[in-house]
Amino acid sequence: MAFIPKTEADVAEIIKGTHQPLHIQGGGTRPVGDPLAAETLSLAGLSDVRLYEPGALTIVAGAGTPLAEVEAALAAENQRLAFEPMDHRGLLGTTGTPTIGGVVAANVSGPRRVQNGAARDFLLGVRFVDGTGEVLKNGGRVMKNVTGYDLVRLLAGSRGTLGAITEVAFKVLPAVDTVATLKIAGLTSDRAIAALSHALGSPYEVTGAAHAPAGPDGGPVTLIRLEGFAASVAYRTGALSAALDAYGAISVETDPDAVVALWTWVRDAEAFHGTDGDVWRISAKPTHGAEIANRLSGARLVFDWGGGLVWAEVAQGQDVRVALAGVPGHATLVRADDATRTRLGTFEPEAPAVARLSAGLRAKFDPRGILNPGLMAAA
Repeated sequence: MAFIPKTEADVAEIIKGTHQPLHIQGGGTRPVGDPLAAETLSLAGLSDVRLYEPGALTIVAGAGTPLAEVEAALAAENQRLAFEPMDHRGLLGTTGTPTIGGVVAANVSGPRRVQNGAARDFLLGVRFVDGTGEVLKNGGRVMKNVTGYDLVRLLAGSRGTLGAITEVAFKVLPAVDTVATLKIAGLTSDRAIAALSHALGSPYEVTGAAHAPAGPDGGPVTLIRLEGFAASVAYRTGALSAALDAYGAISVETDPDAVVALWTWVRDAEAFHGTDGDVWRISAKPTHGAEIANRLSGARLVFDWGGGLVWAEVAQGQDVRVALAGVPGHATLVRADDATRTRLGTFEPEAPAVARLSAGLRAKFDPRGILNPGLMAAA
């Protein structure tokens, strides 16, 4: 059975009236987390752009609004979501329609995060229904037992465990005029990360920094993206190419469609579409990128955010956390069968103090424990 409410009041009534676990779901395209045995509460029916003020760089939409609809409305005014949200469907083999509420619930961001930040950094406001059926909103009605919490940032990335998001408000940015990507072929992972660090530490406003030992054409490729006004991009491309000359021959891709295709390949982890291995998302310092590559010998890797994000495809059932023991950071199991997810846990185990804080927050917002129970539990 699936509940598909059409209004926020309907969502509140369903949650208030049930005593059974609920699987809070948007478009159903990102089933990342431990398997759930619960009735589905779909928020796809809360679909509409409720306010869009291009001059104020602000958009407000129901949580079930398709991401593509939001992006189309922005594109018509030459604006964009600056955090470049990933589409998980190819990686996870799912169908359905990504929603703007799902983007917030999972804090979904793409390669541009290395400069602009994540989805939560552009989130201005949020409305949601907590586990008691009460409607809360940022800056509006706040229950006594949640006073002092930054509800906007708290909900981003909580994956429906604290509340069912019903409405979101974002700051948006103007679309870019010109794009270019510097490409260096043949670098080892350690040399590539050094080149990316050099580029990110430069004054040339890099908006993407990635490396794949096996890129779209099969060979090692290092990618650095520059965006902005045409004259600025031309100057920065030349200056950065000269600054990186020691790393090898540099080619520059300026065709807009080709640049979009390259960064979509990085953003959506297309290297692992249609393959059979388990896929992990590893967050670590870029300086540990080479060590991660060495410890995961035999894995297929893609480095994003200058090496701060590593996508790794490994043999089915392999415990990447054991392989990377002692390396600071965390590893999330994004794609695996249910047995592996149950055995290893999707999310990195929290430190005891953090675990107590997380449990306390869930108890405040969902005292009955009915919202996505166990979804973010560690093994």
